[in-house]
Amino acid sequence: MIVISGLTRKIPEGKTILDHVNTRLEPGTFIAVVGSSGSGKSALLKALALKEVWSSGEYRVDGKDLMEAGFFAKMRYRRQIAYLEQKPLLFEKKSALKNVLIGAAEQTPIWRRLTGMVRSDDHMGAMDMLEHVGLMERAQQPVEKMSGGERQRIAIARSLVHGARLVLADEPVSGLDPHSAEEMMRTLKKLCHEKETTIVAALHRVELAEKFADEIWGMQDGRLIVNIKGRRLTAAEKLRLT
Repeated sequence: MIVISGLTRKIPEGKTILDHVNTRLEPGTFIAVVGSSGSGKSALLKALALKEVWSSGEYRVDGKDLMEAGFFAKMRYRRQIAYLEQKPLLFEKKSALKNVLIGAAEQTPIWRRLTGMVRSDDHMGAMDMLEHVGLMERAQQPVEKMSGGERQRIAIARSLVHGARLVLADEPVSGLDPHSAEEMMRTLKKLCHEKETTIVAALHRVELAEKFADEIWGMQDGRLIVNIKGRRLTAAEKLRLT
């Protein structure tokens, strides 16, 4: 259980990017964050990933406030977080399987990323995860030949193989055609429920959030103004978020 209380972030110029955000994240829940451009969706994901410094607030994980924890405690927790950008940073010349095995910078030691060395007993888990995301047949093909949607699937598989407890995906369907976008959303929801991983995805398409998410968070001017479960947005709620 992750509980966020009073999350606030101000930039040096004095502008408030995130304004007293309060929410909680349950294990195995697929959360969609919606809102207009500049509403704070990406800023929220980066704050949850501890990629940016909070001005104030509490970040409680299983009852312990991470903001009061030391440097090494935060580092350990970062290894349980996967932050997926619109264009995942992958090893272009290496295969999909190798990318999944090596892992992301936050999850694996630098020597392992530079050398590409992996344990032989890791292969089965990586292949299983590639099968989950529908890429087992392309496991040995280099990433440079993959489409945008396939790259996102590789990044998702990589994060879960390396023990991600929280996956934060910033516009994971951006640039995908409608069919590929829906397939990506189905994959995220399936993995979320099967692996008991919490997934938070920032989306610009409200209809995808309504169709696939367990919860919908609506952002406006850095504030969380909508937080609903198990239903579509009302017309009034949609109007507030545009």
